Amino acid sequence: MSRGEGKKADRKKSYWTRLVALLDEYTRVLVVTADNVGSKHMQQIRKAMRGKAVLLMGKNTMIRKAIRDHLEKTPALEGLLPYVKGNIGLVFTNGDLSDIRTKLTELKVQAAAKAGSIAPVDVVVPAGNTNMEPTKTSFFQALSIPTKINRGTIEIINDIHLLTTGNKVSLSQAALLQMLGIRPFQYGLKVTTVYDNGAVYPAAVLDLTDDDILKKFFSGVNNVAALSLQIGFPTVVSVPHSVMNGYKNLIAISVMTDYTFPGAEKIKQLLSDPAAFAAAQAAAAAAAAGSAPAAGGAAAGAAPAKAKEEEKKEEEEVDEDMGGLFGGDDDEGY
Repeated sequence: MSRGEGKKADRKKSYWTRLVALLDEYTRVLVVTADNVGSKHMQQIRKAMRGKAVLLMGKNTMIRKAIRDHLEKTPALEGLLPYVKGNIGLVFTNGDLSDIRTKLTELKVQAAAKAGSIAPVDVVVPAGNTNMEPTKTSFFQALSIPTKINRGTIEIINDIHLLTTGNKVSLSQAALLQMLGIRPFQYGLKVTTVYDNGAVYPAAVLDLTDDDILKKFFSGVNNVAALSLQIGFPTVVSVPHSVMNGYKNLIAISVMTDYTFPGAEKIKQLLSDPAAFAAAQAAAAAAAAGSAPAAGGAAAGAAPAKAKEEEKKEEEEVDEDMGGLFGGDDDEGY
């Protein structure tokens, strides 16, 4: 074995030992893509992550072999294997995954648009003076960019949507952006997949807030309750609705018959003698107003109308308290 081959073997052995140690030490792993990330940029990322996480790049074949050899000890690591492909790296941590991802994605560098590269974002060239000589006009015409000569320099008349996300950058587009001094792209590590104590899921899950989780939970609870009520199968989430529906049915039966119970008496009284209720409301309103004299016949005529309005409002409030007893679908809103 030559000296060079011996050093290469030592590096492989050292890398293998480090990778196995990281798999033993950490229970959380972020799979990141490292497209268009240079070595200097990578050093800056490693420095920023020091004490919080460990970034490890390497050959995918060696990473997969180390994971497979580790499956006997940690079987859940098998879920990572499908994602070890392409230009990826592993970020090992025991800290908060959202914080680590935020710090990783914040570390980006501006870059020029190179011919043949894929645009990660839309690029719009703004209207305005380019400070270029009129001899460059033909170049803009080749790209169908409307221009005019203003004070001896080329001026772009309108904003130009030059690049679209996902499209390849042409040689002319790259040359134009370079002439204009526009470096439109930002490159850095991108988190694609998360391994968290045996669970493997997309990085987008880290964007969920506590409110989002609660909304999804209650949406699921409502669906279970609706299904349970529809098929007549009681569950923990449907029983309160079933009890309320039964109570409303009892109220309805009590109103239509002579049978009564304490919960139905108030409604039956309102329905049986609304005039007395209106009079009581009018008397209470008069007492609250004090001894002020009525302001003519118009005010006297308005009193019964006001009493009827208050009576109607009170009946609506009672109906709402009873969950919409006299209208609507019992199961609506579950």
